[in-house]
Amino acid sequence: MTVRPLPQDPIVRSLIVQARKAQLNRRTLLAGGGAGLGALALAACSGGGGQAKPTAAADASKTDATLNWANWAAYIDEDDAGDYPTLVRFTEETGISVNYEVAVDDNNTYYGKVKDQLALGQDIGADLVCLTDWMVSRWIRLGYTQELNHDNIPNLANLVPSLRDPDFDPGRAHSVPWQGGFAGLAWNKEAIPGGLASVSDLWDPSLKGRVGVLSEMRDTMGCIMLENGVDIAGDWGDEEYGAAIDLLREQVESGQVRNIKGNSYLEDLKSEDTLAAIVWSGDITVINAEAGDKWEFAIPSAGGTLWNDNFLVPIGSPRKTNAETLIDYYYRPEVAAEVAAWVNFITPVAGAKEAAMEIDPELAENQLIFPNEETLSTAHIFRSLTGAEEQKYQAEFQSILLGS
Repeated sequence: MTVRPLPQDPIVRSLIVQARKAQLNRRTLLAGGGAGLGALALAACSGGGGQAKPTAAADASKTDATLNWANWAAYIDEDDAGDYPTLVRFTEETGISVNYEVAVDDNNTYYGKVKDQLALGQDIGADLVCLTDWMVSRWIRLGYTQELNHDNIPNLANLVPSLRDPDFDPGRAHSVPWQGGFAGLAWNKEAIPGGLASVSDLWDPSLKGRVGVLSEMRDTMGCIMLENGVDIAGDWGDEEYGAAIDLLREQVESGQVRNIKGNSYLEDLKSEDTLAAIVWSGDITVINAEAGDKWEFAIPSAGGTLWNDNFLVPIGSPRKTNAETLIDYYYRPEVAAEVAAWVNFITPVAGAKEAAMEIDPELAENQLIFPNEETLSTAHIFRSLTGAEEQKYQAEFQSILLGS
């Protein structure tokens, strides 16, 4: 398959400038933060204990120039017509037609929908899925992903060194990062002009009933554990986690914490039901673009969490080579820069910052998209959990969600 050169820089340049100027709904808000909690608990307890791992599907990419990509809402460049400019060019270059589906609203609920098919090695209707590190770890552990052929992804050489060898996927045999971000603090600047510095500031009596936290266990618990002095990337266990759970339960039961939600926490910030929250970094750029520059984001003084969503090829996909061709395309620095301009999360592609610098220096200096070493030193990756730990810790967290 011959790949034609990327269109000349002025085209890409104009698209990125358009993205920077537009007030975009980059992340569709998910209604009903409590929806799917039962499924979440069920999925968290699914272990796959001891059964034989499924066999990868035969690759039909040579005769089938199509690709199904399941991703989160508003997680790619999108123009006013609802088209995805980078995907349009990919199809023009390769002849591979991509069905891009906004199918992932939560790691656990998506897994709950497809886990039975995965266990049987069946096609789940997606050749590429983007999921968060810890969920990717589960899929790999259970044998639900196909091993990638790096010969088909030469641009993987552009992956930033710090992400090349994670403990859940040494050498990136089964996964490749798509975008990343931080979990930290956000607050309404008009209501809290002095700002927030630490997670403990959320527990100030003046904010009682106006605080939100994320339904993503690793981000909420990670921020609280960091505040307690725990190295969440290091050696910790039941005692450290239990102390953080007890603290969160106290804040929820006392009414200090109003809501525990996924993406719909942004609606609470906009309505001012909450004035401060544990949030995801790129979302605050979105809400400021949509509803006025009223909110500030900061990584807490004790540190925030750092996460990545990753490409993976499900075990039953019959189009692995097509998927690898698309991954390679998105690892071109100029393409990665264009996506970053729209989604406002961290690109994992080395050289994307330099590509962005030529077009928009302000974009290139945005620490939420191109963090420097100083910024990265304040963020920490929640360590991988064993199956037993994941089931236990998620169940404890879930008990608070269901009681909130």
